[in-house]
Amino acid sequence: MRKLPAIFFAAIVAAVIAGAATRSPKGDISRNLDIFTSIYKALQTNYVDSIDADKSMNTAIGAMLNEIDPYTEYIPEKEQDEFLTISTGEYGGIGAYIAERNGNVYVTEPRRDTPSQKAGLKPGDVFYIIDGDTVTGMKSSEVSKRLRGQAGTKVAVTVKRPHVADSIRVFDITREKIEIDPVPYYGVVKGNIGYIQITTFNEKTFPKTRDALEALKKNPAVKSLVLDLRSNGGGLLESAVQVVGLFVPKGTEVLRTRGKGVLNEKIYKTTNAPVDTEIPIAVLVNGGSASSAEIVTGALQDLDRAVIVGERSFGKGLVQSTMQLPYNGLLKVTKAKYYIPSGRLIQAIDYSHRNADGSVARIPDSLTTVWHTRAGREVRDGGGIIPDIKVEYPEGNRLVYNIVRDNWSFDFANRYAAAHDTVAAPEDFVITDTIFNEFKSFIDPARFKYDRTCELILEQLEKASKTEGYLNDEVQAQLDTLKVMLKHDLNHDLDLNRNTISEYLASEILQRYYFERGAIIEALKHDAELDTVAAVFNTPGRYKAILSKPE
Repeated sequence: MRKLPAIFFAAIVAAVIAGAATRSPKGDISRNLDIFTSIYKALQTNYVDSIDADKSMNTAIGAMLNEIDPYTEYIPEKEQDEFLTISTGEYGGIGAYIAERNGNVYVTEPRRDTPSQKAGLKPGDVFYIIDGDTVTGMKSSEVSKRLRGQAGTKVAVTVKRPHVADSIRVFDITREKIEIDPVPYYGVVKGNIGYIQITTFNEKTFPKTRDALEALKKNPAVKSLVLDLRSNGGGLLESAVQVVGLFVPKGTEVLRTRGKGVLNEKIYKTTNAPVDTEIPIAVLVNGGSASSAEIVTGALQDLDRAVIVGERSFGKGLVQSTMQLPYNGLLKVTKAKYYIPSGRLIQAIDYSHRNADGSVARIPDSLTTVWHTRAGREVRDGGGIIPDIKVEYPEGNRLVYNIVRDNWSFDFANRYAAAHDTVAAPEDFVITDTIFNEFKSFIDPARFKYDRTCELILEQLEKASKTEGYLNDEVQAQLDTLKVMLKHDLNHDLDLNRNTISEYLASEILQRYYFERGAIIEALKHDAELDTVAAVFNTPGRYKAILSKPE
């Protein structure tokens, strides 16, 4: 019961916030807190079985906060490691990505120049023992806790390695401070385009992006720039403002945040001298681009400083801050909404207005409002950032999905790497006929989970025809013919989808030799959005025309 006061305090703070958001009278707040306290005391005193104080209170707090929005949450001390890692960009550990599969936890990628890679861990290694304790059957979160620890301490790891004769390997690994690089790759693409990928906004994003930009500017071939913010879920607001400041004059307003009350408005302006205010810029976004990524995207769009390419962004226009609670707890609470330079709010969901069943929905485009960029171009609020140029992707292929989901490409890459010491550089590597045929032979048809869509549709059609009285001999004969014609042949389907499958195979194989950098370079070879950007930059006058007010 010692932790009860801390959790109780978190509940009280959250309750006050929830009450303030709906302008509940102070008397109602006090009355409801008294009722809640009385119910809890009555349960502790009278309920037939014992009640876990931490569990019941965390359940109550979670249910209450879920009624507000998904971003307001209570973080007890024991769950703060991941939260702090996201904001600071560093932690103590061995530097390996891990995942669960078939009741085991295995290495998906040892990050380059980290203890895991230096010690010799490989993708596919299955954790068996950590510091003398068997970890088979544990969740990845528990294994991660055992692998993490203070820099300089040691951890003993025993793994089973696939596709090698001596499969049991033992490693003594010294933990280090692991930094999460928010800019995992930058370079020159399409001959003259500088490319910078930003995956998160933490304390290191601004200096890393600045360094990448300055390095690219030293290359005389670079004539334009791409910022890749696809699937960037955001992070620190201040970091986003700093990144925008690399491309606009010092003192430029990037956004305003408005909290409760007319006095709770804060203006964020760039504070550093820019690196380049003239170079043409394109920003790549998709539905996973959110929060701080949308601040950068929206500000550069509103200031007519960049062409936005891709898919509509997520639509998160809310700002959170943390409040310290007793017993080292944290309350992450939504305190404001942010408005980018045009004045628009890009929040896609109004959590204060819920449906009768408690659900929420995105704001329909018909209810959004037109705003204007600095040059007078029309943009809309609500529902994320709409790209200046939308790129449509073909519908996903179920065969390829199954190959990736069920780890066929991952497992093949592990076997391939075990048999080949080196491969060509990422820029030159290709999936040859030999490699692709090896992959086809690697797949066991008996274990391959195949979504036979055509066959399932025919089965449903046959049942429906019988139910409705249309399944006569003639119809049955036609259906039997179609069954033969549309029967799936795995070997044929693999050949039919070779190009797409090869992209995934090449990415997995290159990751074994060149880590994340190799996979990124391979992905950029087949990037439709990057091709679209290149077409914009290479078409005289098009870039300026997009950023100009229509006549």
